[in-house]
Amino acid sequence: MSRRFRLSWSLRAVAVVLLIGAALAVRAQQPGVSDPGRWEATIKKFEEQDRDNPPPRGAIVFTGASSIVRWNLLEYFPDLKVINRGFGGSEMADAARYASRIVVPYSPRIVVLYSGDNDIGRGVTPEKVEADFERFVQVVHGAVPQTRIVVIGVKPSIHRWAVYDNMKKANALMRAYSDEHKGLDYVDVGPPMLGADGKPRPELFVPDGLHLTAEGYKLWTGLLRPHLH
Repeated sequence: MSRRFRLSWSLRAVAVVLLIGAALAVRAQQPGVSDPGRWEATIKKFEEQDRDNPPPRGAIVFTGASSIVRWNLLEYFPDLKVINRGFGGSEMADAARYASRIVVPYSPRIVVLYSGDNDIGRGVTPEKVEADFERFVQVVHGAVPQTRIVVIGVKPSIHRWAVYDNMKKANALMRAYSDEHKGLDYVDVGPPMLGADGKPRPELFVPDGLHLTAEGYKLWTGLLRPHLH
């Protein structure tokens, strides 16, 4: 085997290795496929609870991810009829998928939605989050067009600060859609959650740097209340 042939073969081998490495890197950046049925047991439990103890119609339904689950609605909104249908770890696609089962049946006066946080955190694009938000709106308004939907923008957090730019892009898209359609309100929690240094305020977060403290929920409650009239 000549030296020139060996060198050529070596260069081709290196090129193949680099191409494989690049392909794997791109694949690693892509979000994994989320199992659409992973919340079925949780949703069925909500439905069982509703059969045993039917919630009031015309109430305010809160739905979305863990920031909704952890929100003590009876404590922060004692004067309002509220229903918590949050399921922690869920994404905007999940909210849209199950809206017909845990939102629509209550004929709510208002729906408060917080989702998109987990989606962006695992690499879902802002455009996909907004598309799933549109789907949520279409499901709800297709069945109960009189219901007002209040979407809370994806929050900045210590834990997911590295992807906050994508969260802001998703927020901008959801806000634009809300401004263009009747029956939608957008609540921007971002700026009030940032300190003088432009970073998330530590006192608003529990030690995991993601979920809210009582101070954080107090802030959210104040921002949301004007939209619940």
